[in-house]
Amino acid sequence: MRQHEVTKEQPLLDADGRIREPGWARRQVWKYDRNQIHSPKFRIKERDRYLVMNEDFGAAFTLSDNGYFGLQSVSLLNFKEKWEHTEQILTPVPMGRMHMPASSGQGDVVYRDKKLRLEYRVDEGRRRISCDMKDFWKGKPFCCEVTLEQPEMDTIVTAVPWKGKRTFCYHQKINCMPAEGYMAFDDVTYWFDPAKDYGTLDWGRGVWPYAGTWYWSSGNGTVGGKPFGFNIGCGFGNTSAATENILFYDGVGHKLGDVAFHAPETDDRKKWTFTSSDGRFEMEFEPVLNRVSSMSALIVSSDERQVFGRMSGRAVLDDGRFIELKDFMCFAEKVNCRH
Repeated sequence: MRQHEVTKEQPLLDADGRIREPGWARRQVWKYDRNQIHSPKFRIKERDRYLVMNEDFGAAFTLSDNGYFGLQSVSLLNFKEKWEHTEQILTPVPMGRMHMPASSGQGDVVYRDKKLRLEYRVDEGRRRISCDMKDFWKGKPFCCEVTLEQPEMDTIVTAVPWKGKRTFCYHQKINCMPAEGYMAFDDVTYWFDPAKDYGTLDWGRGVWPYAGTWYWSSGNGTVGGKPFGFNIGCGFGNTSAATENILFYDGVGHKLGDVAFHAPETDDRKKWTFTSSDGRFEMEFEPVLNRVSSMSALIVSSDERQVFGRMSGRAVLDDGRFIELKDFMCFAEKVNCRH
């Protein structure tokens, strides 16, 4: 599969509000400006999601402005004891009032209400996640202070059109960010060690169709003494120009072609498998913990099945070197949404 790598910095959209040069890049070469979008403000989607995890536990955070609603969420994940809890807050018609940054590299995002304080702070080469939720679960609070280091390294950025007039998605996934800090809940403190624990950023801006289904899987770890990560997905936009499928090893991205997700239809305890068009990502995925998140409010709904587990198989770098994974902790998800 031929994919177009974009290296020239340029505006994301042309005068008609369409992607100027569809493709993929190793950094944010496209400049996003919501004022150039021709669709109504209530159709613009902007979100920043972080996942921080290790072999035993993790946390997920979402701040989003989806036009006529916002969805803010916090998840605590315990893989060793096999439980999780997620709290979501729906905010009505933010329509840009979240002030989501136009770039992943600068600008803070802050959300505060009576129940939740969630802040993303971006400094040079560093990201800070700070959270306090008064009544997280069983009347008990949750808090965290986590710092993600972002060294000079490749990321995966895609800018592709979607089905429908002037619909598009502009996404960046940043893997392999060493994580340091803590989370506290129910008299237990969970510590992240930057020598072995990592965080991922899922940064997205765009105008999406009302209804859609997509798959995503990602993971980070240390292989052969060096950071290794992967990002694969399908269902997000027209991928004829580029997919978001990529391997990361020691800071360098190794682009993949199509990757197919073979997920069980009903039983979340069953294995997933992954096959690739170029034979460079052949994996089995053994579930450990399933995080089911559903939301429905008037014309808005989502059904998210995010499964955390262990990946085993073979990945192949651009130069032909093999990366053998055995029980590599990561996640895979399937999402159906209408919004």
